[in-house]
Amino acid sequence: MGLDNAPEASQPAAGSPPRLSVGVVGVGRAGAVLGAALDRAGHAVTVVHAVSETSRLRAQALLPRARVVPIPEVFGNADLVLLTVPDDELAALVQAAANSNWVRAGQFVVHCSGRYGTDVLSPAARVGALPMALHPVMTLTGTSVDLDRLTGCPFGVTAPEPLQTVAAALVVEMGGEPMFVAEESRALYHAALAHSANHIISLVAEAMELLETAGVADPAQLLRPLLTASLDNALAYGDQALTGPVARGDAATVTAHLAELGNVSASSRAAYRAMARRTADRALAAGVLSPAAAERLLEGLAEGGALP
Repeated sequence: MGLDNAPEASQPAAGSPPRLSVGVVGVGRAGAVLGAALDRAGHAVTVVHAVSETSRLRAQALLPRARVVPIPEVFGNADLVLLTVPDDELAALVQAAANSNWVRAGQFVVHCSGRYGTDVLSPAARVGALPMALHPVMTLTGTSVDLDRLTGCPFGVTAPEPLQTVAAALVVEMGGEPMFVAEESRALYHAALAHSANHIISLVAEAMELLETAGVADPAQLLRPLLTASLDNALAYGDQALTGPVARGDAATVTAHLAELGNVSASSRAAYRAMARRTADRALAAGVLSPAAAERLLEGLAEGGALP
């Protein structure tokens, strides 16, 4: 596995805020990159916990000055501990750290999970740790290429009110833009991100497969201008950017699409049908689709309806 080397850490300017010693638990794609970003800002990453060979290679490439140590030593040697383990492991790790007295009062305990706010860090907070959730809204590769991608990258930030200034400052030092998310809204925030970023990949990949089946030599070249314009328009205008047969209420075209997709892939037809129903609902609510056209279209798209 080839991993790019991280840039040398910059020296803090005179009069800059105090620098922190940083430890990272879980040197996955996010942990390696965020650790390197903090290191570049002058917060020295001194210790990491990395289990897999891939994680150790990332640590060597992006955090070359850090020692690989057991988890208790990460907590014992860092002012700020960055927890970048999988979501399903985070709560148990925090509880174990609190129960085992690894955490100390005044220590920053930070995670980068989109799913959680700071409630998951409550066991550490109860013993005096300072909890923060800093989630980069970016897909990461785990290489130094990501450091430039963090420039201007939004971070979903959740922190107790007294720590919000510190949390925002850390994000800015990593190159990002802090955007505060309330604790009670964290799961919905993450669902929205996953619904868009993850599902668009599945949708585009499936579209490329269908175009290959249709004999198109370079599906990506064909789709790129259309999808780029569609994304830009959606971000700028929302549902008003809708075009195509569903937005026009062209039931005959939708019928033809479903019939053809059924000849190729039943799952593709089911996905198209579900998205067409949702698009029709939104187009109707936005005033893009007339009620009469929407009724005909939705009747046909309903399970057991007239459309295939």
